[in-house]
Amino acid sequence: MLTIQLSSWKEWAILLLSLGKIRISLFATLTATAGYLLATGQPSAPMLLPTAAVFLLAFGSCGLNQYQERAIDASMERTRGRVLPSEGLTPKAALTISITEISSGSLLLLFAVNPFAFLLGLFAVFWYNGVYTYLKQKTAFAVIPGALIGTIPPAIGWVSGGSDLLDPRLWGIALFFYMWQAPHFWLLLLDFGKEYEAAGLPSVTRVFSTRQLKRILFIWLLSTGVSCLLIPFFGIGVSVPVHILLLSLTLWLFWITIDFFSSSSPGPSFRLTFTRLNIYVLCVIALFSLDRFLFFSYTRTALITRILASIGFKPV
Repeated sequence: MLTIQLSSWKEWAILLLSLGKIRISLFATLTATAGYLLATGQPSAPMLLPTAAVFLLAFGSCGLNQYQERAIDASMERTRGRVLPSEGLTPKAALTISITEISSGSLLLLFAVNPFAFLLGLFAVFWYNGVYTYLKQKTAFAVIPGALIGTIPPAIGWVSGGSDLLDPRLWGIALFFYMWQAPHFWLLLLDFGKEYEAAGLPSVTRVFSTRQLKRILFIWLLSTGVSCLLIPFFGIGVSVPVHILLLSLTLWLFWITIDFFSSSSPGPSFRLTFTRLNIYVLCVIALFSLDRFLFFSYTRTALITRILASIGFKPV
């Protein structure tokens, strides 16, 4: 009896994680955490509240998206195994769970964080489930406005840390996440472009040839790297080691981009570049988040002071 009960709990947990697209939700939570750390400069117990809220919002929003697209998912080979097409959960149960999580995350931001974070959270749900999900069925270029979604979790973390929404440093971070979202989504979609066409959905594979798409993605990927290198000019990441590592990572991204463009095998090339791009973004997030903790004594000012001190110069 215990084995059966344990098995049912495991199955229930797997269903919930699948409904909320756990990897996407965790990534959104990670970027919100990075936004908070960049705003405050240090981890703290209050950081747990906005990160938990973002997780609930992302989890619920992804679940609501699956509820909205359950008929489309049932018609595509790649998504037929999801919780709703496979009847792991009923649509009513999925909707109830999703609304509960969105409500819990929103209330947590409103009463435990601040009104700005709350409004950003509501906007994220509206933009993802109201605008982007609708546009995906109308245009192959839904990812362009949809990429705005990627900028909101770090903004929630930023304002939760007490920083200004209009701070130029936040806009530098937001630009990077926006530029990353477009190639991230398109590389994923391109790998299954034929399925989207078969399901009757607008697809960029109908608009452009594979060669044209690779050229477009080539520009997007290079632009993502450039936007990353611009972040220090907005005042984020002031230590010399961060600059060196950031440049090294971005040169690696440029090499990935060239390798992707010159590859003659579209399918594996899309998948491999998708994985590499996400690794790059994770490394950048970690680098900026740890900047003040690992490299606080290696800022340009500190290094210049040390050099002057070593030759006997004492600043007045």
